[in-house]
Amino acid sequence: MPVIDDRLLEILACPEDKGPLLLVGDDALYNPRLKRIYRIDDGIPVLLVDEARQVDDDDEHAQLLVRAGGSAAE
Repeated sequence: MPVIDDRLLEILACPEDKGPLLLVGDDALYNPRLKRIYRIDDGIPVLLVDEARQVDDDDEHAQLLVRAGGSAAE
């Protein structure tokens, strides 16, 4: 059973651009537009901009998209 229910994932949004987030494994949510990753602690998404990590590496960005099942065009 995934750590984040699909119904919850549908309504979760990035606190900055209000866009959808991609689930990466069981421990993170990723915003491919801003290249920002939010951690999940004990099943609870930490959607605080100050707590997010910026992804500056294009290879890491591509790997996150693959892990999330997204496309590089996002």
